[in-house]
Amino acid sequence: MSARHVAVIGTGYVGLTTGACLASLGHSVVCADADPRKVERLREARVDILEPGLPETVRDALEAGRLEFTGDTAAAVAGADVVFLCLPTPMGAGGAADLAAVEAVAGQIREVLRPGCVVVNKSTVPVGTCERVAALLGRADVTVVSNPEFLREGRAVHDFLHPDRIVIGAADRDAARQLADLYSALDAPLVLTDPASAELTKYAANFFLAMKLSFANNLATLCERLGADIADVTEGIGRDPRIGSAFLRPGPGWGGSCLPKDTHALLTVSERSGVDFPLLRATIDTNVTHQRQLVERVAAACGRDEGASLDGVRLALYGLTFKAGTSDLRDSPALAVARLLRDRGAELVAYDPALREERPDLSDLVELAEDPVRAAEGAAACVVLTEWPELRDLDWAAIAARMTGHEVYDFRNLLDADPLARAGLTLQGIGRASTAARMV
Repeated sequence: MSARHVAVIGTGYVGLTTGACLASLGHSVVCADADPRKVERLREARVDILEPGLPETVRDALEAGRLEFTGDTAAAVAGADVVFLCLPTPMGAGGAADLAAVEAVAGQIREVLRPGCVVVNKSTVPVGTCERVAALLGRADVTVVSNPEFLREGRAVHDFLHPDRIVIGAADRDAARQLADLYSALDAPLVLTDPASAELTKYAANFFLAMKLSFANNLATLCERLGADIADVTEGIGRDPRIGSAFLRPGPGWGGSCLPKDTHALLTVSERSGVDFPLLRATIDTNVTHQRQLVERVAAACGRDEGASLDGVRLALYGLTFKAGTSDLRDSPALAVARLLRDRGAELVAYDPALREERPDLSDLVELAEDPVRAAEGAAACVVLTEWPELRDLDWAAIAARMTGHEVYDFRNLLDADPLARAGLTLQGIGRASTAARMV
């Protein structure tokens, strides 16, 4: 592997991980971001993203002199061999991906790219974006390729350095080889394809994962009705290698920074292409229906009929981030359930271990408590929405003493019933009927 000069535009989860990890592989990397405060903090190795291993990777690369940060996008790309576009592509009007940030940066850098430079779409973008960016650049001597990321929040550094595949979509084989050379130190299968196939691969992967989660959540509801146990059922089917156990755990719905926007974007692309995709539409609809059903379960525990107001009902929520190990609230299923409860009139107090120091303004939705016991003050029920491991070891006796009710709804199947029972609390899981027969 030969060391390259790399520019990374954007320092969110994907951009910062990409830049820091490429620097750790020996490349010279400049990361650019439009937020001057973020740039200054990153220059001091202060990483605001809660991501295991990322602060250390950034610090080590800075100390080695292989990583730097700037607010000047044009200066960052000048002389770069490879430029990664790691920019937000949020859900826009009608569910389509909003490419405004990608298109704006393309306009900023087109005059300063060196001849022979490879521009990489790392962001999740719809099919045709490589061609769109190439047209905006208007540079016959610059190649645009697709290199979708497959990073899991909470494991992003590990996933970058130990990928299960590297997908590169390029019409120019020389450009593909230049990009592949950046990753040559990594032991992973290389999938070389055309840009359209690479762009669609990312959307297809996220849709399939969302589909498995919707399936698991729907199956959990069926388990409750039939007296079966979802954990046993998913273990039984997950051991089939044709199915696999990943993404079969039920929860409060799926969300995060990728699955919601990517499934809606793929649905929009399908409709615009004249392709009916009922399975994709059902995956999205099932997620919404599932969350509404969970809310009805909580309402019933509070003595309220289906659809009735929850005015005067105080609930304790444990976990707001979209998954444990991250402070990311983007499209969190926990927040989606919280909004449904709030829309019904419930008063919500929440505790999340990731939000103790940096406390986002969620005052229109929930009150943030400093500790889990305070969150339970006057609560008619507790609802677990994020699978933080430390929630298993809460002082449930102290929590029970503060509550007015005795129901704990564990929508992550995280907790052990025995400690709660000793505290006088009733644990209600998901996909686990209380009358289900158990093998001893």
